[in-house]
Amino acid sequence: MEKILKQINRLRHIEEGNFFLIAGPCVVENEKILMTTAEQCVKVAEKYKIPYIFKSSYRKANRSKGDSFTGIGDEKALKLLASVRQSFDVPVITDIHDASEAVMAAEYVDVLQIPAFLCRQTDLLVAAARTGKVVNIKKGQFLSPGAMKFAIQKVVDENNPKVMITERGTTFGYHDLIVDFRGIPEMKSFGYPVVVDITHSLQQPNQSSGVTGGLPALIETLGRAAIATGADGIFLETHPDPSHALSDGANMLSLDQLDSLIHKLVILRKAVNSL
Repeated sequence: MEKILKQINRLRHIEEGNFFLIAGPCVVENEKILMTTAEQCVKVAEKYKIPYIFKSSYRKANRSKGDSFTGIGDEKALKLLASVRQSFDVPVITDIHDASEAVMAAEYVDVLQIPAFLCRQTDLLVAAARTGKVVNIKKGQFLSPGAMKFAIQKVVDENNPKVMITERGTTFGYHDLIVDFRGIPEMKSFGYPVVVDITHSLQQPNQSSGVTGGLPALIETLGRAAIATGADGIFLETHPDPSHALSDGANMLSLDQLDSLIHKLVILRKAVNSL
């Protein structure tokens, strides 16, 4: 894990043994929301001495309805992500959805994320690996933890050992997800950082309205479980006003709750490390 964090981390005074945080709004909506969220996330990360990676998707490709918001334009969104990277001196992560996007996105960000639905797409994994960037592979909602070793291998086979794996829940019926925390130590045994996405794991997808629901009241519960089971990183989406977010508002953490949540998780990590 340390080698990967050195590739993506620019923060100073990191407290040894802490988890790292990936956080930001689901999708790039506008400059104000992006900068406001980044500023608060950086303050929290520095306060608790944890490595931080800013997250936002420059475009959302996986939508239930054809008229759902997908983005403000690829180039415009990527430039805003680069602006966050420069303004706050933090690494940035964003999704890519097709092999043709890898090189383009890599010019603006530090980590390329493979969406869960696409984690078996060989061409996509190979293209991301060949950029030389860190590759974060989200575990498919349909995959066992053990199956992720094959996705990892596709990246490593391209001479890129900079891989992370993110748990984001497993499909449980048509409208729910569950997290099997037995998978955290299993995936950690592969030798790469394991992250738990504590907001997407609370989605309630495939609603009849065509808009994904969620259970944000359980974000802290999943965060505690992730830390207790040894997760290296916590992934969450946060927004100044989730009720008006243009994507995934139903399961995002309100930005004003971030400090309290991270405070509790840092205390828990220290307790776990002392055992």
